[in-house]
Amino acid sequence: MAKELAIAVIHGMGSQESGFAGPMIEEIDGRVRRRGKDPAKIAWKPIFWDDIVGARQTKYLSDVRRENKLDFIGLRRFVVSALGDAAAYQKVASPANSVYEDIHARVRKRIGELYRDDLGATAAPLIVMAHSLGGHIVSNYIWDAQTHPVKGAADFENMRTLAGIVTFGCNIPLFTFAYKTVKPIRFPARELPPAIRAKAKWLNFYDPDDVLGYPLKPINAAYAKVVTADIAINVGGIFTSWNPLSHGEYWTDNDFTAPAAEFIATFL
Repeated sequence: MAKELAIAVIHGMGSQESGFAGPMIEEIDGRVRRRGKDPAKIAWKPIFWDDIVGARQTKYLSDVRRENKLDFIGLRRFVVSALGDAAAYQKVASPANSVYEDIHARVRKRIGELYRDDLGATAAPLIVMAHSLGGHIVSNYIWDAQTHPVKGAADFENMRTLAGIVTFGCNIPLFTFAYKTVKPIRFPARELPPAIRAKAKWLNFYDPDDVLGYPLKPINAAYAKVVTADIAINVGGIFTSWNPLSHGEYWTDNDFTAPAAEFIATFL
């Protein structure tokens, strides 16, 4: 069946498995189907990058525990993984062997696979779903594609068919404080057909109890114009919905998957 919509999903900080997006995709597909739309028309592409930094983080914790007594090892694993990811992902003066470039190369490879293998090199509207640090990563990736497009790459690969952004538990604001002038990406893509452009949205979901997820519109007037809506939701169960542990609970929570599926269905 020909695909009418492409969706790339990227995870954020913290330890992740390669199948991180599977449960969310299954749930959203079901919700799209119940809306009378065919989820088989969606080409999904999870973008897994934790292996780029995770092995070094795990090795450090293993080495340090052999010769040192450390308390709260579970919490330390989260801190090393989460803060380590954010610290490692920085654009540096010498890009050779940088984590920033390695992660962007992974994103570029998966977007290329999505275009060539899943879409058959046919342009389609693209939605990017990004959790946590993944929102910062895709924002930078899109910015780089818009300012320095890859020569010879298709419009899809250069993010010119970008029609939707869904961020959840997003911490982009935390990375803006180092800059005097903060500019968002251009969105919606100028190259979109008018009918698709009219549907384009940047939806940012956050739980007020999630200290790693923030509204984006207050960053500045430019972000307020580009982001369609900051949407406060309540994610997690009895032990996680009321505290910072909610950061990892968006993926299959009804408060998130229901409106996300509603938006996705508008393109089918």
